[in-house]
Amino acid sequence: MSKTLVMGASGFLGSHVVKELVAAGRDVRIMVRHSSDTRAIDHLDVERCTGDIHDCAAIEAAMDGCDSVFYCIVDTRAWLRDPTPLYQTNVEGLRTVMDVALQSNIQRFVFTSTFGTIGINPSGVSTEEDTFNWWKKAPAYVRCRVQAEDLFMDYCHNKGLPGIACCVGNTYGGDDIVPTPHGKMVKDVVQGRMPYHWDGGGPSVGIRDAARALLLAEEKGKIGERYIVAEKWLDFKTLFSCAAQVADVAPPKTRIPLFLLYAMAGIADGISFFTRKDNRFSVASIRCSTLLPNVSCEKARNELGWQPEPIEKSIAQAVAFYRSAP
Repeated sequence: MSKTLVMGASGFLGSHVVKELVAAGRDVRIMVRHSSDTRAIDHLDVERCTGDIHDCAAIEAAMDGCDSVFYCIVDTRAWLRDPTPLYQTNVEGLRTVMDVALQSNIQRFVFTSTFGTIGINPSGVSTEEDTFNWWKKAPAYVRCRVQAEDLFMDYCHNKGLPGIACCVGNTYGGDDIVPTPHGKMVKDVVQGRMPYHWDGGGPSVGIRDAARALLLAEEKGKIGERYIVAEKWLDFKTLFSCAAQVADVAPPKTRIPLFLLYAMAGIADGISFFTRKDNRFSVASIRCSTLLPNVSCEKARNELGWQPEPIEKSIAQAVAFYRSAP
């Protein structure tokens, strides 16, 4: 049996992709860094390789004997004062891995992209056909993800990479160990540390459903196509209220106006500039939570046979995990 490689296997989505593959009886190899926190998958019987995405020799060794690659590596630190690391990982690291994949005769390369690469449609709901069209408003994190997806598509259409892109929404669910930026907001609600809500949100999906979508993309996806992986749009007020109800705590009742939120984030950015310390609460982070488009997942439903569960179930699973985790 040929092997399947998961890169970024210690991450929230990557670890769930590993779990789904193992449950399906696949022979799985993972590639992680020496410093990666692998608690979410340490109990699984998988082959492990260590290395960095800028190390061609390590990537070649990891891909040796593999037919499929699930690429789940992404730097999500939208708040960084200097976005250089975002481009180094999300764009240049991807380029290096794809170059090795072409040399290694990989048969399927499933790339984790984001719904943030989708253009804004005047109708209010965007699809995979909507090309990115909001450069002037996009923070560096979104720009680098668009560049990464454009690079990926160039490799598919012009260099022969057998790739499929999955544009994944905000993910929620159990075993969010780090946690992710959106998961941390739910965790803060559960622990009574989220005092307000604001007019933001995004297309959302349960983490297990997202992982299953990637496996379906490997099996049924069309080369050089992208598939939106999101169950529905979820605004933060609804998200926080749902989490609070499950946790049996009071939801954030105060709505903070966006202009005030941006002003506060601007002050935080100024402090970060003078202290030279990154802060999650930044203008870039607020933009990422307020500017992203609503999207349709009909293409994934129709072409991949993807049937996600209601996002509320995954939020409940996230709450249960955060309440039990130390």
